[in-house]
Amino acid sequence: MATLGFLPSDFEVFKIEGFSARMQEIYAQVRPKLIRLGHELAPELGRKLHLEFFPHVAKHIRRTVNPPAETWTAFGPSARGYKRYGYLALCISGAGLHARAVVKAEADGRSAMAHGLSARTPQLVKDFTGTKIARYEKWDFKRLPPGVAADAPLFDALADALAKKTGGVDAGFGWNVSQSVRLDRAELIEAFRELEPLYRVFRAGA
Repeated sequence: MATLGFLPSDFEVFKIEGFSARMQEIYAQVRPKLIRLGHELAPELGRKLHLEFFPHVAKHIRRTVNPPAETWTAFGPSARGYKRYGYLALCISGAGLHARAVVKAEADGRSAMAHGLSARTPQLVKDFTGTKIARYEKWDFKRLPPGVAADAPLFDALADALAKKTGGVDAGFGWNVSQSVRLDRAELIEAFRELEPLYRVFRAGA
């Protein structure tokens, strides 16, 4: 089994108090793994989803006081950056690992993405039949947010969030720490593949 290479100590980093102390350990211990996985997984995602992906590892350069509760590798459509687009992300926090589809409030084309979600809701419901998706917009970083049915009300709620002036979307799947240290790379890629229909709506609206 080809795991992602994370250890229990990687998740303990997010319990470190103080901005400088936590950032030092994130850069020393966690970020190198995210950089490696970004370069390794982007081509695999491209082959699986038939799209081009560029990896970007979070730098947290705007933070100066509050230490990040999570960090990530983003997989987006541009080599120049990722926050202006919808993107897929492999995130790590004290709660575990996460595979998510994200649109930040500063992304371009959020209104078009919202219209696309509304128009595609019937097909998305079919694509996600039997699937539960967790929403991460306001989670507490302590435990995995619960999954909810990927039904019409969920996609309507995501469209409404994108239509707001400062709204966004952050949804996907998570694994707790004990599951994360054993997480198979193929299982992670499959989770991103499950999120593909949602990501394609974001990409079409950008």
